[in-house]
This record gives sequence, C-alpha cells and structure tokens, in this order.
Amino acid sequence: MEGFFGLVLNIIITIYLVIDSRKHGKSPVLWGILGFFFGPVVLGIYLIRTNRKLIGWIITIISTIGYIALIILIFVFAALIFGGGFS
Repeated sequence: MEGFFGLVLNIIITIYLVIDSRKHGKSPVLWGILGFFFGPVVLGIYLIRTNRKLIGWIITIISTIGYIALIILIFVFAALIFGGGFS
C-alpha cells in the first residue's frame, strides 16, 4: 500500500509540475521527468526556483529528512538481519 501511495504522489507532483512549469516559462518535459522520479524534493526545488521560497524550503527539508530517515532505517534493518545486532 505504501508503494502505491508513493507512486500516486509522484504522479500528482508530475502533473502539477508539467502544468505549472508552462506558466513560468520552464521546460515541462524536464520538470515532469524530474518530478516523477524524485517527487517531493524536486517539487520543493521547483517552488524555490519560481519564487515561492518558504513553502519550497519547507517541502525540500522535510522530504530530505524523510529520505535520510528511510536510508538509516534500511541500514539498521540490514544490520539486524545480517549482522545479528549491534554488539
């Protein structure tokens, strides 16, 4: 279910970036591709680049913290599975 939610979120972000990038004279293809693969981080960067800095920085920071937490969680899980713990 979480994977489905992430895919739907990336598709929504992609649609928003393609539509809004035309209004600001940016390349809709570039922002659409980046939005689909990198999601919230690219949305935050796009908002910063289009002078909506506050919400852009908030989205970028929160999504970056989320990705870092996910990576740490994966390493901890792998260490517990393959290393037998932290002792």
